[in-house]
Amino acid sequence: MLIRRWLWIVAILAACVAFCLMTYSLSWQRGVAELRVNAGARVERYAGSLKSTVDRYEFLPYLLSLHPFVHDLLANPKDPARVQRANDYLFDVNQRAKASAAYVIDAGGVALASSNWREAATFVGQEYRFRPYFIDAIKGATGRFYGVGTTTGEPGYFVSQPIVVDGQIRGVVVVKLNLEWFQRAGADASEPVVVTDDHGVIFLSSEPRWQYRSLAPLPEDVRAALERTRQYYNQRITPLSMTGDEALDADGDIVTIREGRAGRDSRRFLAVRRKMGEPDWTLIYFAPLDQVVVNARIAAVAAACLAAFTCLLGVAWNQRRERMADMLRSRTLLQTAYAELNERVAERTADLQSANARLQTEVQERARTEHELREAQSELVQASKLVALGQMAAGITHELNQPLSALRSFSDNTRLLFDRGDHDAVRENLEAIASLTDRMGKITGQLRLFAGKARRSAGHTASVRRALDNTCTLLRARLRDIALVIDFAGDIPGADVDVACESLRLEQILINLIGNAVDAVSNGPQRSAHPSIRVDVTADDTWVRIRVGDNGPGIADAHMARLFEPFFSTKEGGQGMGLGLAISSSIAQEHGGQLVARNVPGGGAEFLLTLRRAAPCASPSGSQASPRNDV
Repeated sequence: MLIRRWLWIVAILAACVAFCLMTYSLSWQRGVAELRVNAGARVERYAGSLKSTVDRYEFLPYLLSLHPFVHDLLANPKDPARVQRANDYLFDVNQRAKASAAYVIDAGGVALASSNWREAATFVGQEYRFRPYFIDAIKGATGRFYGVGTTTGEPGYFVSQPIVVDGQIRGVVVVKLNLEWFQRAGADASEPVVVTDDHGVIFLSSEPRWQYRSLAPLPEDVRAALERTRQYYNQRITPLSMTGDEALDADGDIVTIREGRAGRDSRRFLAVRRKMGEPDWTLIYFAPLDQVVVNARIAAVAAACLAAFTCLLGVAWNQRRERMADMLRSRTLLQTAYAELNERVAERTADLQSANARLQTEVQERARTEHELREAQSELVQASKLVALGQMAAGITHELNQPLSALRSFSDNTRLLFDRGDHDAVRENLEAIASLTDRMGKITGQLRLFAGKARRSAGHTASVRRALDNTCTLLRARLRDIALVIDFAGDIPGADVDVACESLRLEQILINLIGNAVDAVSNGPQRSAHPSIRVDVTADDTWVRIRVGDNGPGIADAHMARLFEPFFSTKEGGQGMGLGLAISSSIAQEHGGQLVARNVPGGGAEFLLTLRRAAPCASPSGSQASPRNDV
């Protein structure tokens, strides 16, 4: 009951907190929306005022470029009379247009005449070919550029036009405007207004501390371009510590600007942006969010008071309801207590009777189960005997299959050789048939390797080269259309090495591995168009490794774990009994080695047989000559 009460308290508190947060969020969103509308109207007014000023002087350079005085000056820039006439004309136009300066630059970038020719910091004789407005105009386009003057050190907006004479660009006329009035238009420090260039550098700002600062760190190439063009002359551009808190839309977001030492003084603003078009400037109006935060907090406090009052009313009503419920519950408990006691006595008696019946049933079931267990044990012993007989019969069938096929091939070849009169070849084939008969006898005597574990043979060695030759002879008919490559490593003397294994058992393993490779590359829907089998033999001081690989479809991952289990086969029914790899693995383990399989990247499978290396022997146990089968 206490836990439930605390859960209710926690739930009510969570609901109150959620209600206050929701109230704060709604008040915040409504305040931001209202501020967004007001800020949008102000930024439109500022943008319109700045745009109208810039557009008013857009055509002045073009008109100046058409005047005959300017053309005469470019035709003979060394004539003092023409220079003075051009200076007076530019001075008069500049005074009437109320611009900062107007000047003419020749094709080499040197100012020939200027409206400020009387001043000490005159433009006449100065070089401006590095300025972007000169580069754009000399190429035939209108140049627009805002920067700090390299001669006067005063910032301004430069508009330039090419001077075309007889279809050729002979110079550039430039008009400089002073836009510092815009900074005074937004003199309210609590609502800053800034204008940034296409790199994000603030060049006009109603907040003096923000002028010539960037909205984000400038890349190195941009810094190099600013230094090359001397756009802001000797001003050091540092990033403004501004972080974006929430993006509202494409033209507005909520930002935090930190100032002071270590950014301790921070203010949040609603930043509203407007693109100027031509020139490529962006006007940003920063509306403070202080009043919006205060209004949201007041709304949250009011919501908290309302929630607290509601909770007090709920607690009073709940206490009264609980008192009434306790009185009714006590009366009901007294009435039902006697009835429950009688029911429990009856249920306990029925449980005891049922338990006695279950105990008797369990005794009978246990006796019957023991009897069935003894019968199952007898049947299991008999089944084990039948399984052993089946394993022996299956082993005999699998191991005798390859020698019988070879006997059939040798007997057919012997008849043909006998008809030809090649008695030496007939004799060799008969010797081979006798050797295969001995092999079949040894196989029937070694079937205990699969039925149970036998003791490891000792003192027997076998030649790997001879075993591979005998295997290829037995499988010659199946290898007829398959490219077989046998490679001994270069450090094996005489391209042969001996292993600690009986010759017959080594041949059994090789027959199974190469026979399975033949089936993999020549049978099935995924058989290779150019079937090939490769046998690589490597050796060190202790081990000999024989790799048998093919370019067949490989081994499925689901079959890899059961590959060496008896009676497991991936071949179609009737084509294999699944004993070859199990017998081969058993032989390898008996002689202290192992047999593993893996898929080769790019396709195909590979079996690795590892056996202990034995010292070379002049006459290995169980070796036999390779019979002829060259019909």
